[in-house]
Amino acid sequence: MPCHLSELRLDYVLAGGQSFRWRESSPGYWTGVLHGHVWTLTQKGGHLWYAVYPSPGTMESRVEKSTQKRLAKRKLPHTVPESIKRKKDTIKQENEEVAGDDGSLHTDCTKDGDILQDYFQLHVSLSELYSLWGASDQTFLKVAQEFSGIRVLRQDPVECLFSFICTSNNHISRITGMIERLCTALGRRLCQLDTVEYYSFPTLQALAADDTEAKLRDLGFGYRAKFVSESARSILQKQDSDWLDTLRLVPYEEAKSALCALPGVGGKVADCVCLMALDKPEAVPVDTHVWQIAKRDYLPQLGHGNKTLTERVYREIGDYFRSIWGPYAGWAQGVLFCSDLKKFRESSGYKPNAKTIKKLKG
Repeated sequence: MPCHLSELRLDYVLAGGQSFRWRESSPGYWTGVLHGHVWTLTQKGGHLWYAVYPSPGTMESRVEKSTQKRLAKRKLPHTVPESIKRKKDTIKQENEEVAGDDGSLHTDCTKDGDILQDYFQLHVSLSELYSLWGASDQTFLKVAQEFSGIRVLRQDPVECLFSFICTSNNHISRITGMIERLCTALGRRLCQLDTVEYYSFPTLQALAADDTEAKLRDLGFGYRAKFVSESARSILQKQDSDWLDTLRLVPYEEAKSALCALPGVGGKVADCVCLMALDKPEAVPVDTHVWQIAKRDYLPQLGHGNKTLTERVYREIGDYFRSIWGPYAGWAQGVLFCSDLKKFRESSGYKPNAKTIKKLKG
């Protein structure tokens, strides 16, 4: 499908700490699990190219019905300005069936295209957002020149929630390994490509099983094992299996409050889920990176007497960013977050200006 690099950079989006299911299987090619299938994605010539692999003994019909149900429920946030909604005729869909020489590829390309458009939220014009943010924020404008194409994924709420429960006091590479072990132990085998086996994300029922906590502790999850099993159990006992999906339809603060009532879910994890799975683009997750960015470039007073990120400071940072970036503040935060990751700074060649370097050292 047509997709310019200014609208999407797979290397930033799939490896930037939003999802932990994608790996660069070869240079420029990303393989991962999405909607119950294994996909390989790449970008060439202004297009996003994709292959979808079938799962033996598949529950394909159930997955496809679930996909269509979720796509049917999708609604644009009420705060989306008309100027940043992409015109439908700029997001073309393939209507022809495409199969590999051995007939192994999934053939419903129109439906696959719908899934990718929904996952990458391609109905939102990222270039328009970058222009709006840059016009109101000179710091963002400088960063945007080196970090284009960073948009927010629209993930499955169950996968997003339980993945981010595992992120506390952790880093991206370790979280990725944990999620891979979680899926291998509790998920459903989908297929094998070369020597790598791929598994679906576990169901709520699997996560809530009596022996799940013990299994996860054996897999190196530590104290997070208890939060995973107890949160899954809490959802199934007090709500129902579709409860997380229904949070897409309620206001941001209500959704965040509901998530924070779950074991192991604090404000940052709740904001990540609100932003990346529940259609709340105004949610601004504040972790160590974002806190340091806020102190260094926006709110220097936060560096005086605040050695820890308190709830008050967290709220102040989020409110400030929403005031300058608007209803898609969480998306802008994602750009600055990626720009602060060492691996992306080195690969992009981005060099902070002298003022920023002085702040970093001092």
